[in-house]
Amino acid sequence: MIAKSALAELIGTFTLVFIGAGAGSAMEANSAGTIGVAFAHGLALLVIVYAWGSISGAHVNPAVTLGVAVAGRMDWPKAVAYWIAQFAGGIAAAYLLQWFFGPDSKLGSTTGSLTPMKDMAGDAVKVVVLEGVLTFFLVAAVFASGVHGRNGNMAGLAIGMVLTMDILAGGSLTGASMNPARTLGPALATGDLSYVWMYFVGPLAGGAVAALVYDKYFLPAELTPPVEAAEAPGDRRR
Repeated sequence: MIAKSALAELIGTFTLVFIGAGAGSAMEANSAGTIGVAFAHGLALLVIVYAWGSISGAHVNPAVTLGVAVAGRMDWPKAVAYWIAQFAGGIAAAYLLQWFFGPDSKLGSTTGSLTPMKDMAGDAVKVVVLEGVLTFFLVAAVFASGVHGRNGNMAGLAIGMVLTMDILAGGSLTGASMNPARTLGPALATGDLSYVWMYFVGPLAGGAVAALVYDKYFLPAELTPPVEAAEAPGDRRR
């Protein structure tokens, strides 16, 4: 069962990075706006939730998986399997995009005006804080829709639109990654890992805080562990 769920996470994360980073790569070539990139990510996540949510919960993000695990709704061996699959999917997508767009493409790297890199100044603290806040919103939406089941069949739309709004708000500043796997894949393929740590610290911290807050203060008493976010809302009602 873990293997099947992990495979779904690999495919789902591959999809998110391929579509999201692919839209970012296309933006480099045709000057498309942040709006297009934001909706590419949001639509991709919407489709992923409906395609893979009933199998793995469609985390497709190590920060989401960490939140689910620290809230006690997933065992740690399964979380580790998810992380391996998510990073593998993100890296594979980035290298495939590099084959399409060429070695000079930035591959939709999740960086912005605040991001300190090899050739530019920035503000690492602001990157970490903003990525943490944006990820808090995303993981709170995952708990509201995926664990609490408040949005029923509209869960995919709700979560996808939160990702879209976050990118519209923070994309120009940090790239609005909210996802270590989304950041690591293009960073590896382009050979610049100097900024990656910020996109681990911020999203992982924000995801963990959101999960703990929602789990403690907003979930009804009947939804106590071991109910898992990896279960589809429909599965829990059977």
